[in-house]
Amino acid sequence: MPNLLAKESSLYLRQHAHQSVNWMPWGCAAFEKAEQEDKPVLVSIGYSSCHWCKVMSEESFEDDYISSIMNRHFICIKVDREERPDVDQMYMDAVRLFNQTAGWPLHAFCLPDGKPFWGGTYFPKEDLGHGIVPWPLVLMRISEHYRRAKPELVENGQNMIANLKHANDVDTSGEKLWSNSLLLQASEEICKKHDAEHGGFTQAPKFPSPMKIDFLLAMAESQSVRSNQELSDKVNFCITRTLDSMAQGGLFDQVGGGFFRYSVDREWQMPHFEKMLCDNALLLSTYSKAYRKYQKPAYRIVVEKTLRWLLHEMGEPSLGFCSTLSADYEGKEGGYYLWEEKTLQDVLGDDCKEFIALNQLHSEPNETCYLPKQNPSEKNQKTTENWFKKLLQAREKRPVYPEKDEKRVTAWNALALRALADSSIALGRKDLLEKAFLLAEWMKSNLLDEDGGVLSVRYGDQTSANPGFLDDHAFWAEGLLALAATSEWVEEGSSRRFLDDAESLARKILENFKDEQNPGYYFPPEGFERPAPSKKKFWFDNAVPAGNSSMIRIFSALAVQTGKELWITEYRKALTSYSSLAKKAPYGIGHALTAIAEHETGLCSIEVDPTEIDSLMNGLSNKPHRPIFTISQEGLGSKLALKAGKANPQTFESCDSLLSALFDE
Repeated sequence: MPNLLAKESSLYLRQHAHQSVNWMPWGCAAFEKAEQEDKPVLVSIGYSSCHWCKVMSEESFEDDYISSIMNRHFICIKVDREERPDVDQMYMDAVRLFNQTAGWPLHAFCLPDGKPFWGGTYFPKEDLGHGIVPWPLVLMRISEHYRRAKPELVENGQNMIANLKHANDVDTSGEKLWSNSLLLQASEEICKKHDAEHGGFTQAPKFPSPMKIDFLLAMAESQSVRSNQELSDKVNFCITRTLDSMAQGGLFDQVGGGFFRYSVDREWQMPHFEKMLCDNALLLSTYSKAYRKYQKPAYRIVVEKTLRWLLHEMGEPSLGFCSTLSADYEGKEGGYYLWEEKTLQDVLGDDCKEFIALNQLHSEPNETCYLPKQNPSEKNQKTTENWFKKLLQAREKRPVYPEKDEKRVTAWNALALRALADSSIALGRKDLLEKAFLLAEWMKSNLLDEDGGVLSVRYGDQTSANPGFLDDHAFWAEGLLALAATSEWVEEGSSRRFLDDAESLARKILENFKDEQNPGYYFPPEGFERPAPSKKKFWFDNAVPAGNSSMIRIFSALAVQTGKELWITEYRKALTSYSSLAKKAPYGIGHALTAIAEHETGLCSIEVDPTEIDSLMNGLSNKPHRPIFTISQEGLGSKLALKAGKANPQTFESCDSLLSALFDE
């Protein structure tokens, strides 16, 4: 008999609907039941494509004995992190404050009102000798402690909520004025954390760091870095070593395109195999910007293949893009992407041995599997790409495909909107910008409620009941601003429409998310039947940028493009919040630092006659990324006008002379 998750829209929740655990969805009913029965609450959080979520589910939640322990001693709640990121991030912060490793599956043990008193991630069914307490023992110990020492746990829960609320407010004491010297200091600090041998900014496991790379790319165009040869060399080395390593290794799906979630090793060779829209949209933007600057063929290949994956496997612009592809395939993590030698022989024939010599990745007992990786030698690149095409054709003929979560997440589709705009310029492809138009139209038609409010998730023909979070609004506004900056290439006069839509979203953020007493913007909106126990602001980037970081870019762009005092004031206010953060933890606020660096380097507008816009866009494709707002202006002929800030426009006789002045001075 199914539990209460059977009627949920979320694929992740429905994956647990036929387990013997009495799972309940997040809501008032679950917490009322916990209060009535005086039981602790177990909040279990994950997402449909998460490999370790599935492992723990199969090991423990489908075990009748363990399920009986959970049902007797706890009220068990399942949460899809993509559906309720506010709940996920609040408990994630709590688990970190408990000095536990944070990740998914995430498990928070709570009082009946939801206040957390302890938590962790994956727990094995039995003692495997790795120092992790088995799940049944965890359950029994916590149940017993709740029965014998509930007041202690109540105190723990209250203290945790106080700590979570305290973390909302950044230190704005002392020097409140922003200094651009902090950007240089941040560059140095981030470069110090760089792995010079393999790229990236941590040891294993390694996650892509697009926000850090974006910041270094922005700083590479600043006069302060360009005039300091040592620092310039260091910044460019960190960018290219990391992007090269990710592009060549197993983190990138060389056959079908798209990046996996993260690498379990320091060398970027063995990935954790789920693919997520948010990761790939961010990396698509980053590699597009990097290709414009460095003109490396490998970066263009990454952009083109990731676009192929996005547009062929994740949806289409007129219908939105789904959220994730599962890591698991026919009972094996990564089974869809790993190749046995016999299969390679069938596909590649006489080339199989040479392919294996270049692409062998790992061996397992009684099994040898191969994961294609790119040969860094350009000499063999054409041959390798031909092999990859043959493998892709063979893979697409398989009768079964990795499970796909079809939910449309507003924030992640907004990141894809920005990625399409960025890649269109990098590749000089107007058709990609036309696809961005289609996605923007679909979002406006399908991700707003009847009153014009932003929604967080869409399931097929049905929208979620959840109102949009800060990220949904902020990323959407960012995507529209990126589109507005280039949209005149497709449709004359369209930039004003997208700019107005972005400004409308920004006003909704001021109205619904702003803390009127202290700096910053809260992540969750009002209107949830059961909000998370602590209303949080998030300052640090994680898998996606922090919403507060996005606000810096939104205010910057609106201030420059509209000239309105409101946005100039909001930008200056937001800037003061980042002085202490830039000093203490610059590696955690890359997205905000990118926006600040771009603003201080200079945002500008180019007025161009419609007859010359193709020439301008083609010229921008091989110039480093800078925030440039392009406006069609009939009657200019071959002349172009460049305006930065409040200065009078400069007039140039050709695209070449304008671009030379803008980028080569």
